Amino acid sequence: MLSAAEIAALPYRPCVGVMLTDGAGRLFAGARVHGAVGAWQAPQGGIDEGETPEAAALRELEEETGVAPDQVTVLAQSAEWHHYDLPHDVVPKRWGGRFRGQKQVWFLIRLDAGDTAINVDVDHAEFSDWRWMTPDQMVEVIVPFKRPIYRAVLDEFAPVLA
Repeated sequence: MLSAAEIAALPYRPCVGVMLTDGAGRLFAGARVHGAVGAWQAPQGGIDEGETPEAAALRELEEETGVAPDQVTVLAQSAEWHHYDLPHDVVPKRWGGRFRGQKQVWFLIRLDAGDTAINVDVDHAEFSDWRWMTPDQMVEVIVPFKRPIYRAVLDEFAPVLA
């Protein structure tokens, strides 16, 4: 078990998050394959070496939802990186214990192709199911340690999402 001081000394994993909207103010929420029952989240994932955050967001979106870059429009990018710490008991189990949590840049992306473009039954599936949610619903269903980030990102994107 890592001590609190050892965890505090670890870096954050660079990551992107995607708020995928249907264009009517609702957001894609995926039910996580791994994790607690009823655990929902937006698509997200790490940034590969040499990859721009936007390219990572579009790649992660396609990997997790089957939605290709030519089926969407990028509407906004968060003005800053958002950080979260994993619960201490989770740190040794995630990413080989190399990171204390994630620093994320978020994108608001509109689905232009319609619901039929979404397919969560992909290789290395992250989600077992999906649905459209309001921003408030999304904040309610996300794991508690990520709620402050979701609220901040949704507040930032609210003028574009409306």
